[in-house]
Amino acid sequence: MTERVEVDAASAVGSTARSVPSTGRPDRPDRPDRPDRPDRPRRPVRHPLVGLGVALVSAAAFATSGAFGKSLLVGGWSPGAVVTMRITLAAVVLLGPALWSLRGRWPALRRNAWVVVGYGLTGVAGCQLAYFNAVTHLSVGVALLLEYLAPVLIVGWLWLRHRQAPRRLTVIGVALAVAGLLLVLDVLGGGASVSPVGVLWGLGAAVCLVLYFLLADHVDDDVPPLALAGGGLAVGAASLGLAGLVGVLDMSRGAGRVPLGGVVVDWWVPVLVIALVAAAFAYVTGIAAVRMLGAKVASFVALTEVLFAVLFAWLVLAELPTTVQLLGGVLIVGGLVAVRADEARGGGTAGEETPLTQPCPIP
Repeated sequence: MTERVEVDAASAVGSTARSVPSTGRPDRPDRPDRPDRPDRPRRPVRHPLVGLGVALVSAAAFATSGAFGKSLLVGGWSPGAVVTMRITLAAVVLLGPALWSLRGRWPALRRNAWVVVGYGLTGVAGCQLAYFNAVTHLSVGVALLLEYLAPVLIVGWLWLRHRQAPRRLTVIGVALAVAGLLLVLDVLGGGASVSPVGVLWGLGAAVCLVLYFLLADHVDDDVPPLALAGGGLAVGAASLGLAGLVGVLDMSRGAGRVPLGGVVVDWWVPVLVIALVAAAFAYVTGIAAVRMLGAKVASFVALTEVLFAVLFAWLVLAELPTTVQLLGGVLIVGGLVAVRADEARGGGTAGEETPLTQPCPIP
């Protein structure tokens, strides 16, 4: 998820993210191709509201990258250097826990190796590269708006691939969410610039964000969220490092001490925050949320990241949100409520409970 370095100029750090009928997988534990193993205890069951809470926590964690990443940008660090440090440190931190979570599950990781690699190349590294290139041609607000078309693309994918035509509430939710993004990001009134090349890069970031959700939902339940996050971050870190070596990504180093919330701190202080909270913790909880909610609902919940980014910019940087941004936040929340209500009302077929009213297995 591209990082949100405040909702205007500082967003250039880039963040940058899920049993679900909304992706054509009604009940994973009962799938004939993935039978429960008798030597393994059944996984605990939690209500979908827990998934909603986890998704909101993940969005808030991703959003912390904005306020803290801005200090590094102001200190002269390039966005490429910041995000590469963030992803690499997060991969190192998750290495031990990921290996521990894979005890007795290495065959599952081998079966899903392509998913892990694809997740790292697209959901982690791809989002970063596409977003960075987009903001070199577009205003930050337009680039973010294009990237956050991902939930709309997911609705379209489910329609084309799984014949799940969006119902009225989902269409209303999409419209409200997009209108809210326009207001929060101040695209219409902020002197937005548009370039065809930048638009293509922005849409590329949106496609990568779609893959972040769909691949997290596609992986076998036997692969723990820790393992998928750790493996994906490792692949993403290697890809970003390679991009820096060949000159595709600017890796310029900045000052040793940077401003943060009215004080001056060592550069590694904000790096630790964006690596541990906005990457390691955020990706693990984001994957868990996708598995509990499904890709469609989780992608709409992720839109709240821009709201949390505004909140943290207010708390850490004393940058007050405008009335228009607050109105946009209300519209985004309204869109999320509409999509979730639509899933709860009509998700299942006859004889099935809908995924948002029945318990969901947690890996």
